[in-house]
Amino acid sequence: MADRNLSSALARKHLDKRLAPLRSSSVVQRPDKGWVRAIRDALGMNARQLAARLNVSQPTITNIEKNEANDTITLKRLREAAAALDCTLVYALVPNTSLQKIVEDRARHIADAQLARTHHTMSLEDQELDDADLHAERQRLMRGLLDGPPRRLWETP
Repeated sequence: MADRNLSSALARKHLDKRLAPLRSSSVVQRPDKGWVRAIRDALGMNARQLAARLNVSQPTITNIEKNEANDTITLKRLREAAAALDCTLVYALVPNTSLQKIVEDRARHIADAQLARTHHTMSLEDQELDDADLHAERQRLMRGLLDGPPRRLWETP
């Protein structure tokens, strides 16, 4: 069990390190008409010429460009178009924050939900915890969640 937790933690650390440059820099936004059209235009290539390179019809190029702009293109088709334009398709899911922070935020959310139930019951019995005790208990619950099997964090919505 501990090996699996360590493995997940190392995987998070490794991916966080690899993805940090994408997260910290301003990620290039796709042009309104899509990358295929932008690259094709920048190269001075018309749709007929790209169609010949892809061995498809000119209307297929129009569909490829329209589908990319509408987020309905397949990765396979986009990879083929990139190759025909002498480009490499780069594909990644870039977390909005670090993976470690996502895991810690999830543990905090679960701990807060557990604390809310307990705190409510204790307040009905006039045994409320003060802020310092609540904070300490949240930290204890979070540590237990973070030290346990990572899957536990994602079992409830």
